[in-house]
Amino acid sequence: MSRRLLLCVCACVAVLVAGCGSSQSSGSTTSASPTGSASESNQHVFEADHFAADALVGAVVTEDCTLSGGTKTTCASVTIAGYPSTYEVGPFCPTTITTPASAAGIWFDGTAVYDLSGTFIKNLATLYNDSEWHLYDADGKVKVTDTQEAFNGAARPDVDPQFQNHCVEGRLAWLPDGKAIQTTMLIPTTPVKATAPSSAHPGNFGVTLDGVVIAESAPVDAILGAHTIASFDDCGGHFNPVAGYHLHGVTGCGKLEADAATGETAMFGYAADGYPIHLPLSEADVAAAHLDQCNGHTTAGEGYHYHANVPAKNAILPCLMGEYVSTGGPGGPPPGAPARGGQNGGGFDLAGIAAQLDVSVHELEDAMATGDVTAAAQMLGTTPETMAKKLGMSVADIQTFLTSRPASTPTPSAS
Repeated sequence: MSRRLLLCVCACVAVLVAGCGSSQSSGSTTSASPTGSASESNQHVFEADHFAADALVGAVVTEDCTLSGGTKTTCASVTIAGYPSTYEVGPFCPTTITTPASAAGIWFDGTAVYDLSGTFIKNLATLYNDSEWHLYDADGKVKVTDTQEAFNGAARPDVDPQFQNHCVEGRLAWLPDGKAIQTTMLIPTTPVKATAPSSAHPGNFGVTLDGVVIAESAPVDAILGAHTIASFDDCGGHFNPVAGYHLHGVTGCGKLEADAATGETAMFGYAADGYPIHLPLSEADVAAAHLDQCNGHTTAGEGYHYHANVPAKNAILPCLMGEYVSTGGPGGPPPGAPARGGQNGGGFDLAGIAAQLDVSVHELEDAMATGDVTAAAQMLGTTPETMAKKLGMSVADIQTFLTSRPASTPTPSAS
């Protein structure tokens, strides 16, 4: 099935899907049952062999970890390549208002999936009922971020005014050192059900078997508010200067497990809580699947697992049913800083910090990348003093937080 056909199928399902080589352990641990339910005795657990060749960087190391509910267990420390190992990214933006859909990517806004054809660009003012939209010039050429400067100026929360009314696309060559951005995550080797589902998470929802971050929802309101379109390729991914290439939607690209049971879809990744994530279900199967509020259910062959939302929802998963890593490495956070989360963002709980500041995790990541409290506050539309008050910290503590994030923060690839 082609990617675009899968998108069409997914759009029909949207209204039906419930929304909302390893080393030994570093020491003895107390491992919890994955769910405490006999019906989940066949629970799928983390296996590095599922990943595509070149999706991971280095060995997967098993280490002790503490999860968000207090469970002490073991986690797999996984460093993903940050660029798909089985497909080429793109295309993204159309070049003119006559560019066909087949020569460009897609856009989704929480309501629908759109082909990024020239016609789509031409009709943005009508679609969003806003006469300020005008992403093309008098000759019909689409205004695209076609330089690194333009990309860096537009792919951020406070879009540089000169790059408003642009179709935003990035390239691997425009990332730091022109290389993919690796991300290290700690994933429970055996999933542990939480006492309640949580929309909080460690900054990313998981990783694909192809070596790509499964990100939270794209900040559509901020993107559209600047009269920009942050184009996705047909696989539902795009670039930003901080995270590199990452996914906001799932269309069936990349490494898939081909042994799906009847009525099921292929597994394509692991969530941050260690549960597998499968492709969206078909219209014929979704009603019988009885998905819970986090788009998960239990089957005899797989145990508990999630199904991704359809791309239109701009939310690959609405929440997590399992516990995820809530403590980082030794030493803890800087004095007064929010708790560590052990994931993208240097091991700190980015979701919690973002909630306190009333910004998205993406916006927070971009601001943190400045390494300077004044610059970060400016990017977030506030002041260092206001940030300090909301976080219950001093301005000096925030500066320490920004400059002392550990090495688990995404770093340029060495390959």
